[in-house]
Amino acid sequence: MKKFIKWFFITLIVLIVVAVVGVHFFLDDIVKRGVVTIGPRITKTEIKLDSVSLSLLTGSGKLGGLIVGNPEGYKSPSAIQVGRTAMSVEPKSILSDKIVISSINVIEPEVTLETDLRENNLGKILSNLEETTGGSNSDSAQPKDPAAQTRKKLEVDDFVISGGKLHVVVTTLGNRTASVKLPEIHLKDLGKGPEGITPAELTKRVIQELEKAAISASSTAIADLSKGGVYMSQEFGKTGSSNGLDKAAKGLSDLFKKKQ
Repeated sequence: MKKFIKWFFITLIVLIVVAVVGVHFFLDDIVKRGVVTIGPRITKTEIKLDSVSLSLLTGSGKLGGLIVGNPEGYKSPSAIQVGRTAMSVEPKSILSDKIVISSINVIEPEVTLETDLRENNLGKILSNLEETTGGSNSDSAQPKDPAAQTRKKLEVDDFVISGGKLHVVVTTLGNRTASVKLPEIHLKDLGKGPEGITPAELTKRVIQELEKAAISASSTAIADLSKGGVYMSQEFGKTGSSNGLDKAAKGLSDLFKKKQ
């Protein structure tokens, strides 16, 4: 009888371990499939994700190789590339309706701001998000795309984007480019309270802040690119005349004002 009880508990422990490992890989696959299937439908861009690793025991997680493509009409290879993202999740919340994420740290992303000094690719992604999820007022609007609807809500206590690099591409300056440091972005208490926020709402908040930071960080670089450059634009003329550059400066100023 003692031998039977011993083997019973050993078998039970093995089954528990197997179940935990199975759920671990199951969750990893769900997260990855959700990102690469639902993501493109609400952003209207190509999205790739190489790997997901989430531990039920510790709540720690990692995402590897995230690439967000550019929306239609933009020619840069991508809008956002992230090699590493680290996160910490409250394990007991993973299987509940509201997942509590203590921290998300997006490490050394490379962001491309492609602009004609009137609109830009990040703003277009944000516009796509608002269109597919029912507009900017997420409390009253209904998602237009079923993919934007999910029972799972989120709470993110601390969201940090750090060590980023910003590549600026100005199409109306002959696709002149510059690279500058992306300021750190720090968001707190997203989805606090019983309602939480959806993944789409979280994405919108992050893109909003990312666009603001990118436009602010690119101001000096764009001004430098416009000095003495050949200004190519149907609207502003085909030469680098002072009049064309004045209009370029005005376009830059107007772009900044939109995001203030």
